[in-house]
Amino acid sequence: MKYIFITGGVMSGVGKGVAAASIAKILQSRGFAVTAIKIDPYVNVDAGTMSPTEHGEVFVLDDGMECDQDMGNYERFLDTSLSSANYMTTGSVYLSVINKERRMEYKGKQVEVVPRIPMEVIDRINIAAKKENAQIVVTEIGGTVGEYENLLFLEAIKMLKLKNHNDVLTVLVSYIPTLGAGGTELKTKPTQHAVRNLNSVGIQPDIILARASVPLDQKRKEKIQFMCGLEEGDVISAPNIESIYEVPINFEKDNISGRILKKLHLKAKSKDMADWKFFVDNIKNPKGEVKIGIVGKYFGSGDFVLTDSYISVIESVKHAAYFFKKKPIIEWLDSDTYETETKKINELKSFDGIIIPGGFGSRGVEGKIKAIEYCRKNKIPYFGLCYGMQLACIEFARNVAGLKDANTTEIDQKTKSPIFDLMPEQKVLMNEQRYGGSMRLGAYDCRLTKNTKAFNAYKEETISERHRHRFEFNNDYREALAKKGLIISGVNPDRDLVEIIELENHPFFVGTQFHPEFKSRPLKPHPLFKAFVKACI
Repeated sequence: MKYIFITGGVMSGVGKGVAAASIAKILQSRGFAVTAIKIDPYVNVDAGTMSPTEHGEVFVLDDGMECDQDMGNYERFLDTSLSSANYMTTGSVYLSVINKERRMEYKGKQVEVVPRIPMEVIDRINIAAKKENAQIVVTEIGGTVGEYENLLFLEAIKMLKLKNHNDVLTVLVSYIPTLGAGGTELKTKPTQHAVRNLNSVGIQPDIILARASVPLDQKRKEKIQFMCGLEEGDVISAPNIESIYEVPINFEKDNISGRILKKLHLKAKSKDMADWKFFVDNIKNPKGEVKIGIVGKYFGSGDFVLTDSYISVIESVKHAAYFFKKKPIIEWLDSDTYETETKKINELKSFDGIIIPGGFGSRGVEGKIKAIEYCRKNKIPYFGLCYGMQLACIEFARNVAGLKDANTTEIDQKTKSPIFDLMPEQKVLMNEQRYGGSMRLGAYDCRLTKNTKAFNAYKEETISERHRHRFEFNNDYREALAKKGLIISGVNPDRDLVEIIELENHPFFVGTQFHPEFKSRPLKPHPLFKAFVKACI
């Protein structure tokens, strides 16, 4: 087993997740079996109870694990489906150790933070790697070096390195700021301090990824190598670029795979990134544009929060657009404004298609329903994801089926027409105030109805998709809405739960109870996103 650890220096948010995914992709392209792991330093057991504006998107795996959005990057870059074994937090690690102590698995010994917590981390990494039959495991450690909350994970690296010296490699992703009148003077001092922080806990980085607004010049590379004790060629330039999918190609310009293979004493294999390069070429050389509006509420005060909240939706749109060699123009539409500025809804005419993604709560819902009605009446391609599907059903019930008070009990518990409601087992969990891990989570089967948009997109009778929701379509209203023209095109065969709805005589009007964005890949766009973008084009 070979281990690669990705750590961050100076500041967070500089791209450790993309760097880890890119390194994993490069090594995969060289013929190695690779898997990726994310370690988050917070005490939450998983990411499920955190707000998207606090932490970004909650990504869901097939087995129902609610985790960090970087897991989505790993799956997209590696074209694989990972499991809960590939994700851990400080909270989950401590919980596991405490539960083992309660079960007397430590044979009555005193359980101390060191070495038990680092040993638990190492055990979990090995379990995940063996489960994936990986030759190389790439592990990203969240946060930055020098933070107290990361010390035990860094201790795990040190312990593993002492035991398996030639099998462990540490990569530091460090930001190189620019100063000067023209903003072109690259400063290496913060990186030097980050390396000293790593040194202070007994770790020396083997490779430094120099994140900067511009490519790193040779003089700066030589200075970092000299001041940080690295060999020639161990500083890799990581400048800002238009698309994250170009990162693996950029890293290989500095021969990162050659450096890694040499340090891990692995025999070099031939490179094969032809499909990936073809994909990146489509990104760089589009033939036209497609304009998509996303109506939501997790916008916060800036684009950083916005894009992090809907990252998988954004990437899925990009995958489909690039497939058709189009440049995606994505704009953010705040649903709150449609409730107070009624004429503003007319701006939807300027878009080729509209998406309403998942969400929770009542804020902005009536604005979303107005947007759905506008798309339905004006034949604008519409794609509703989870909450977007639920609200599409409510809009249809109100304005087509005549159920004027139609709603979901998530918003109005006293509605006389509860189109969406909690299932009995969910009501028990809510009464007990059990929120973490209590939704319908992970992959469930869905049986498709032939001669529908959904079936024509998938070209399969039974599919499997990932879920993250509590409220389900109320089958008491199924027949009434179907009579008015609502097509139920996908149903869960085990519980007879509505999974997909659509409308006839419309370019594209589809809603899914599940989250298709979690399974889209750069080289394999999701079938429904492809069908949606095609209709938009």
